[in-house]
Amino acid sequence: MSDKESEDKYKKLVEVKKHIDAIKEVWDEETLDELKEFLSEKYSKDNLDDGEAPFTESSVKNASDIGIFGRIKNAFESDVGIDPGRLLSLTDGIFGMVMTLLVFGIAVPEAVSSYSNYVSFFTTLAPTIVITVISFVIISSFWIYHHEFIKIKNINLPYLWISIFFLICISFIPFTTSLIGNYSYFFLSEALFGLNILLTIISFLLMYVYALKKDFLENKPSKLELNHVVTTLVCIMALVVLVNLLDFFVSSNFIYLFLLIPVLSTILDIIYNYKNS
Repeated sequence: MSDKESEDKYKKLVEVKKHIDAIKEVWDEETLDELKEFLSEKYSKDNLDDGEAPFTESSVKNASDIGIFGRIKNAFESDVGIDPGRLLSLTDGIFGMVMTLLVFGIAVPEAVSSYSNYVSFFTTLAPTIVITVISFVIISSFWIYHHEFIKIKNINLPYLWISIFFLICISFIPFTTSLIGNYSYFFLSEALFGLNILLTIISFLLMYVYALKKDFLENKPSKLELNHVVTTLVCIMALVVLVNLLDFFVSSNFIYLFLLIPVLSTILDIIYNYKNS
């Protein structure tokens, strides 16, 4: 018997035990004896398929004593009493706040004595403005992917915490953006920014695959759509790694290649729509 069949059988036994416990509270002994006789006849060896165990009171009684790790796993992965819409609203709110914080991270001069100093300030601030725009585009792309691919009908604890980790990664983008804007000559700044984007992509991919595995998605994607989502995220991951390496070892101007993320995703969308038509 496979693990899946054993798990299904265990769940059925637990449900039967729950019903019997409830029945014992309100029914008399005579009625219970009739119920046992009915179950014994219905699930006798003659009425079962080959390999299926017959019903016995001891099998139900001992159902709670077997598969403790399976029971813990089932309890941990059971649906939580949280409306999926609340999680999606939280996600949209954090995306909006993070996008706003990016702009707030651009410093404004407190006092400027002359117009030349004012122009000089904007000249030195240009790299920070550029990386802010790049980060804004990246976050916007993630919001689009989330809106397009993550439409859920149920959630459980693992999915909830994967989603929270994804939001943590999104929330750190303003911080790593400021690092790369002010200290781009340090490789650690480049590495932290790239790692931030990389972890965001990985957590998004985990969130999508887990929701698909647990049938949490409102519309089950086709094989073509699944390949499209995975291919898009893997290509973006590869681009992030490549840009960080080129930016540090070749020229800081390669940071602008991050703007290729929406271009890349648009091209892949066009290819997917063409194949799907």
